[in-house]
Amino acid sequence: MVVFIKNNILKINIMFGLFKKKSEKDKLYEQYQKLVKEAHSLSTTNRKLSDQKVYEAEEIMNKLEKLK
Repeated sequence: MVVFIKNNILKINIMFGLFKKKSEKDKLYEQYQKLVKEAHSLSTTNRKLSDQKVYEAEEIMNKLEKLK
């Protein structure tokens, strides 16, 4: 998002960003980041569950690569 502080340009840029729908790539990438974060936090308490989250994240990354 470009931020300008002249007149109403700031409001217009924010407004267009609010109604923009996320693409499938954006949704998959957010899901990938969430899984990696969960895997990292679980790595100290539950290694098996952490490995499962890493595997799921890798599958999502493969889907992202196919979309490119």
